[in-house]
Amino acid sequence: MQKETPNKAKKKCERKVAELHDEALFKDPPPPDECPICYLILPNEEQTTFQTCCGKIICNGCMIVMVKETRAKGKPGLCPFCRKPTSTSEKEEMKRLMKLVDSGHSQAIYNYACYIRGGDRQDWVTANRLYLKAGELGCAGAYYNLGGSYDQGRGVDVDEKKAKHYYELAAISGGIDVHNVLGGLEAQAGNYIRAMKHFIIAVKSGNNRCLGHLKVGYKSRIITKDEYEEALRSFQQRQQRQQETKSDERDQAGAARISERATFGSAFRRTEDHE
Repeated sequence: MQKETPNKAKKKCERKVAELHDEALFKDPPPPDECPICYLILPNEEQTTFQTCCGKIICNGCMIVMVKETRAKGKPGLCPFCRKPTSTSEKEEMKRLMKLVDSGHSQAIYNYACYIRGGDRQDWVTANRLYLKAGELGCAGAYYNLGGSYDQGRGVDVDEKKAKHYYELAAISGGIDVHNVLGGLEAQAGNYIRAMKHFIIAVKSGNNRCLGHLKVGYKSRIITKDEYEEALRSFQQRQQRQQETKSDERDQAGAARISERATFGSAFRRTEDHE
């Protein structure tokens, strides 16, 4: 039996690694996150609140219901999940956040990174270090923002290769919006088949910004009719399910931010700011 040469074995190994990487990168989108209180799909980031008491992300509809209930009884606000009293100062809120950060809570680390690179602080170096840590713990948004830092030179030198690397890690970790970015990068590089794979995942996940790209891909015969129609069906199903999760409380929360949390702005919400 003829033995493989070292070079041939190395190339075979590299191909296998690339195949496994693409398998993870282009896997079907994960199911949408649900609010742990009402079990409805979580709305966009601006309509959710990260609770520093228990580390849960709760829709603002459930938050406003709890506010109404406690105010009616003349009691202080409570967390809808763990029932811990709402923090009354930014100092107390930060203390709770840091407790989660120290425990290795990925979302808390991510939110803290967003906090220290915002406002007058603008500490991108530390923020990027925290984004990396949060990403390694499973936070897709952290990898997404780290990719944005290398893309735009925020606290690091511009490095397109590293930017794409972290964008792909965000996608592998379950990030959805990042597929729109990756699709654009692949299209710019002339890798149209890979670009369409990203756009298909984005559309299936409800991203309407990629619908036009898929239409172009279908007309250009880069994707098949079946692929195009399947993506559209998944998009419509996702849109329908989102419509079914609307509620009066969520509409009220969208019209007026909850006063107990408005003081702290976006510091403790799960915001992905690089699009």
